[in-house]
Order: sequence, then structure tokens, then C-alpha cells
Amino acid sequence: MIRVVVADDQVLLRESFQAVIDAQPDLCVVGAAGTGQEAVDLAAREQPDVVLMDVRMPEMDGIEATRLVCAAQPSVRVLILTMFDLDAYVYSALRAGASGFLLKDAPSADLLAAVRTVAAGEGLLAPTVTRRLIDEFARRPEPRRAAHELDKLTERELEVLTLVARGLTNAEIAEQLHVSHGTVKTHVSHLLAKIEARDRAQLIIVAYETGLVSAALTLRGQ
Repeated sequence: MIRVVVADDQVLLRESFQAVIDAQPDLCVVGAAGTGQEAVDLAAREQPDVVLMDVRMPEMDGIEATRLVCAAQPSVRVLILTMFDLDAYVYSALRAGASGFLLKDAPSADLLAAVRTVAAGEGLLAPTVTRRLIDEFARRPEPRRAAHELDKLTERELEVLTLVARGLTNAEIAEQLHVSHGTVKTHVSHLLAKIEARDRAQLIIVAYETGLVSAALTLRGQ
């Protein structure tokens, strides 16, 4: 059973999300929050698998709440809910520990798939979101992490990490490297363990902040 906390300041949306989630045999809502602080408190008390986190909430916004939740409970995944253009939130939310983004008006099937994906430890980044993240790194070109953090990686793992950071899916990486899809999944799993990253979204951040990948080159398609 995947346990979910829903955090949104709009009562009707909270109830709608809860009804959709609770109707599934493998999902259940263990708490609902109307403020960022309530979301942090609920996550600490209930230890859910996933928190659906609205960006704009009273008392504390969703970005700060995400940072506090992920810092205190590393096993909890946060899925950011938004109705707004994502440009202002992508970088800060992912650095806070979010595992992905979902528009509030997404179909119910997409919401359920997103919860299951994030609960499984996979980042949920649409290609457009990945592109915006890369754009943000292009505006912040200076590495913010020490390159030696990657010393433990093999040459092939560095290659896979580079391709992940450039927005390629596992299938695309497999095709480019002429290996099986399962082999790529194994490499990604090893990367997550060695770098101690919570999901694919965090791998992208590490790749750019250590200087392994240049955003400028990625934007030129190299």
C-alpha cells in the first residue's frame, strides 16, 4: 500500500485528490494539509511514501515545506502540484528535494501514475521540465559541488549519468550505448546508490553542479 499525504490550501482540490487516490486498491491518503507547516507536521507524524505538495500555500510555501520534509525524512518522496508556469519553481523545488512535478489539471490517470512512479523511487520529469532545468543551469554555470564526488563512478556510469543529465530516457540511453534497457536501469540504480541521490531528478542536479555536464553544450545539442 502506497501511503500519501495531500497538501493543498483549496479544500475542494484536497478532497478531489483524496477521492481519486483512495479509490485505488494500492493507494491510500493518510492525511490532508491546508498549509505548508501542516504538511511538514503530517509527514513527520505519518511517514508517508509520497506527499502531493502544492507550491503556493499559507504559512509556508511548498518549496520550503519540501525542503524540510526531505531533510527530515529522506525516504519520503515529494510530488509538486502546480497550476502555474514551472520556470520559477523547477530549480528551487528540485534542489529542495522534490522528485517531480504535476499540473493540478492533469487527468486522474496521470495523477495516479505520477504517485506510483515517484513512490517507486523514480523522478517524474517531463522533457519540457528537464529542458527548463537545463536552461536554469545554463544561467548558473559555475559548479557548486566538488568534482571528486564522482570519483567512485566507473567510466560507463559517468557516461550514463551524462546522458541522464541531458534529458535522455532509459530507452534512448540504451539505444545510444547499444545496450539493453535492463542494463541501463542497472547502471542508473548503481548511480543512485553511489551518489546517494533519491531519484533521477537529483542525478541531473549532481551532474551539472559537479561540472560533469555543461549546460551550454547541452543547449547546443552536443
